Amino acid sequence: MALADTPQSLIREAERLAAAGELAAAIDLYQSLLARWPQFADSWYNLGLLQRRAGQFEAALASYGQALAHGIRGPEEVHLNRAVILTDFLRRDEQAEQELRQALHLSPEYLPALMNLANLHSDRGERAQAAATYERILERDPRAYEALARYAQLREFTTPEDPLILRLQAALRRADPTPAERAALGFALARALDAGGAYRAAFAAARAANADSRASTQPPARYDRGALEAFVDALIAAFPAGANAALTAAPAAAPQALFICGMFRSGSTLAEHLLAADPRVASAGELDLLPRLVQAHLSPFPAAMSQLTVALSTQLAREYRDALARRHPGALWVTDKRPDNFFYIGLIKSLFPQARIVHTTRDALDTCLSIYFLPLDPRFSYALELDDIGHYFRQYRRLMAHWEAVYREDIFDLNYDTLVRDPRVTAQRLFEFCGLPWKDAHLDFATRAASIKTASVWQVREGLYRRSSGRASHYAPELAGLAAQLGIDRA
Repeated sequence: MALADTPQSLIREAERLAAAGELAAAIDLYQSLLARWPQFADSWYNLGLLQRRAGQFEAALASYGQALAHGIRGPEEVHLNRAVILTDFLRRDEQAEQELRQALHLSPEYLPALMNLANLHSDRGERAQAAATYERILERDPRAYEALARYAQLREFTTPEDPLILRLQAALRRADPTPAERAALGFALARALDAGGAYRAAFAAARAANADSRASTQPPARYDRGALEAFVDALIAAFPAGANAALTAAPAAAPQALFICGMFRSGSTLAEHLLAADPRVASAGELDLLPRLVQAHLSPFPAAMSQLTVALSTQLAREYRDALARRHPGALWVTDKRPDNFFYIGLIKSLFPQARIVHTTRDALDTCLSIYFLPLDPRFSYALELDDIGHYFRQYRRLMAHWEAVYREDIFDLNYDTLVRDPRVTAQRLFEFCGLPWKDAHLDFATRAASIKTASVWQVREGLYRRSSGRASHYAPELAGLAAQLGIDRA
């Protein structure tokens, strides 16, 4: 039965489609509605939300702009949403800052805009501006616990008696923080205590933070070991050694992707920042392009690879490259440093036969410990328990051994510990592998203005240092079980 030809009935149907997860149909219906009745500001806003979820970022910006033009209530929220797209997905930090300042012009006490502005300053390495903005938030709301946690991440600590550590501990004793806020506070406290040399207390804080992170989801996050083992088995079967993986008929064209992957906390941000010393290389950060392509065209993965045709492979390669070009017009190379893209190395080589893959590695115990101290999204449920991290690490290592047997010449193992010990030789080999010219000046990267949106933001800006190598030695009693699980004898 046809829908009644009224805007209200079309809006209700678009809302129903969106709630059912039928994004494309909902977007089409909103666009049809607004072509006839463009005055509905809330529908422009809802269209922008859906386009953002669908990865249509330029279209979302335009729809949000129409919502503003048609006088939507609460325009500061629209400016905030535009800023999030600009900074998180399009890497246009200057425009994002303009949107945030417009939101604050409309509503000076709008704390979400202040929080995003402080985070933007932090991402860009503007420590003083970030600190001042977090302080401004905390003056207005002393219980802005996320702001307090991020403020603490800016600080250097030399003693566990630091007043800011005491402030974090006092906040954690309160009853009102949510589990997510408690997790943020706890991870900040663990980092501070570690820096101050209070290792037993730091580990206890990390354990509590991970428990709070688990409790922040409903139902609480749980790691499925069997599911990961089955997935790795399926990947190995889908991309066997000796198979011809190159299916795309599309010639190599700009921009070319430089893929950087590996475990979290293994040096991927450092590798990306180093490669971006070449002005022709654009840093895209942790892109979701490959997972989106898989979800849209290759589900269930990797079983659907058996049905991948040359035509579809060429289409997917073009979609991926077009997305890079929209984000970084004019770039010859763009880094895609999503760490868990190591699951997609077989797909990468199917779509881009000439792709170069930088695999970042680091001491196993240092890596696993750093993940345990890292405030990851709780959807990365393996990160919440040391034993689960160890299991995940073993499956990752099993899969990487397979990829390196299949694509050995196209994978470069960049070891963090080797890089900090011998930076010039190691970095030069990295650039040569990627087909980029080497200059010794590329090592002078710590003060570059590029935005960095990972937990490594401040470590990378300090340049190459060895403090993180061997960090696990401070936690030998706590890591004894993990060392045994990974077959590591540190005696």
